Amino acid sequence: MNKSLLIWSLPFAFCTTAFGQSAIDGYRISQPDMKGTARFMGMAGAFGALGGDLSTLSQNPAGIGVYRSGDLGFTLNLDCQSSSSEAQGMKYDMTQTKFLLNNIGAVVTMRLPSVTFPNLNFGFTYNKGASFNRQYGGKISQLSNSMSNYIAGIANGDNLTENDLVTTGSYDPYNPTDGGYVAPWMAILGYDGYLITPSGTGEDTRWFGQWGDGTSGSGNFYVNEKGSMDEYNIALGGNIADVVYWGMNFDIVNFNYGLYSVWGENLSDAYVPDNTNTIVRESSNWNLNNFYNITGSGFNYQLGLIAKPIQELRIGFAVHTPTWYNLTESFNARLNYNIGGENGSTSTNGGYLAYNDMCFRTPWKFIASAAGVIGGQFIISLDYEWTPYNKMKFSAPGSYGGGWNGGWNGDDYWGDDWDYPWYAPAKAPTASTRASYIDPNDPYYETNSDINTYYQATNTIRVGAEYRITPAFSVRAGYSHTTSPVKTAARNDSEIIYTSGTLPNYRFDKSTDYITCGFGYRYKKFYVDMAYVYKNISSEYHAYTPDPNRDINQAIPSPQSKLSLSNSQIVLSAGFRF
Repeated sequence: MNKSLLIWSLPFAFCTTAFGQSAIDGYRISQPDMKGTARFMGMAGAFGALGGDLSTLSQNPAGIGVYRSGDLGFTLNLDCQSSSSEAQGMKYDMTQTKFLLNNIGAVVTMRLPSVTFPNLNFGFTYNKGASFNRQYGGKISQLSNSMSNYIAGIANGDNLTENDLVTTGSYDPYNPTDGGYVAPWMAILGYDGYLITPSGTGEDTRWFGQWGDGTSGSGNFYVNEKGSMDEYNIALGGNIADVVYWGMNFDIVNFNYGLYSVWGENLSDAYVPDNTNTIVRESSNWNLNNFYNITGSGFNYQLGLIAKPIQELRIGFAVHTPTWYNLTESFNARLNYNIGGENGSTSTNGGYLAYNDMCFRTPWKFIASAAGVIGGQFIISLDYEWTPYNKMKFSAPGSYGGGWNGGWNGDDYWGDDWDYPWYAPAKAPTASTRASYIDPNDPYYETNSDINTYYQATNTIRVGAEYRITPAFSVRAGYSHTTSPVKTAARNDSEIIYTSGTLPNYRFDKSTDYITCGFGYRYKKFYVDMAYVYKNISSEYHAYTPDPNRDINQAIPSPQSKLSLSNSQIVLSAGFRF
């Protein structure tokens, strides 16, 4: 199928609207993290059957029913991040340190004159649901293809002519005023920056990138992510005869994510155009800078139960509804180049941002837990969490399934008529076949279909333990493991990966692990907890999508680098019970 970035001109200058979402963006919005109090994190978040901690309001809200007295506390976090990228035997490391406010909140207990319903508890917390701060980069010393060929494939996929991409005094391809087709911004940027060259005219136009027989070169990349997901929890809960504890939580979420990325190539014997569009063999040095930001707010509900059939055993269950978001994304790109004697830079839309409003729904979440309390001194706790990331969904602003505002371009798969391959990222369906699987009322049909193609449910296991050495002093440890949210075919380059806007790079996580430890001290009504948390994400960077359709037996891979993203966190909580 063929995918394009669709942009409409608004009646005021330099503003655009674009459908630019991708399945990759959906996971960016939904990606999890483990943040909370030091006690919670010191036990790797295995608190679903325990409660009595401020962090449980956003995990299993039944934990608020365990409280017998009020609680007021806060948590600070020193987050030391490191990344390691490795490609073709070359390894690069980066570090950065952030100071975060993880959690602040309070629980108030209301005593009731009933043995069956002895108390009703209210709670409010701010909790940092996720921190997206990370950076990584590296070099791929021997390329086997060029992003310019990938961009040429986009232009060929949409059957673009040179007139579709050229800027004149009366025509701006980024914002055409004739109401006609809008070319993908990547193709316009590549044409303006001499990355792609046309051959032929009109319907016979074919586009070619810089990589061909005899071309060699290296690539370099850098990615800097910033932002957070901040949760504001309003919880209500209680207990029934000190046997069953219940709770519910209304969660308001603020979301802010920003990304800056660079992909650069240094090519020898590249196929580049001279001032008459004749192909010559020259060196080519260029870098593509992308800026992407998405902000918004949403809400969700959480329900939970904890049962204590005997004093030594707790069993918990919680369900989290999806978070329903209203979001706005913005992006632009700049290309700096030194190609065949031509030096300069060009930006999408004259350097002005593209904007897009959308609705998004994260997946449901289900948590089952069990905990044992031995001799009043030792606690062992186990959580299992199931999250179906293939159920994420985009929709039009203000509704789910609004009117279709898009279009379709492209006919049959194009042929190869030069002596070196250009990159073909997609096979476009014909007009006669596309109607059989496209919902005309859903402008996000393809993106939501990609979500189901790339992503799967994750399984998370959390194990935590606490031992009370003295009535005032306790030690803790924990471990958590989350399986990959990405299906095997997508991870193994057997799927075309569609990205949004002008951002061709993406990252696929394989697994996430936490190893934690900590201690706590109680003095009368005051408490202090500290934890050390080590987090590691095994991931992989792709500069752009591979092309599994190029050859039946073997895909053409994109430039890739293995990533190890690590965080060492020192977490401090303090508070008092009243």
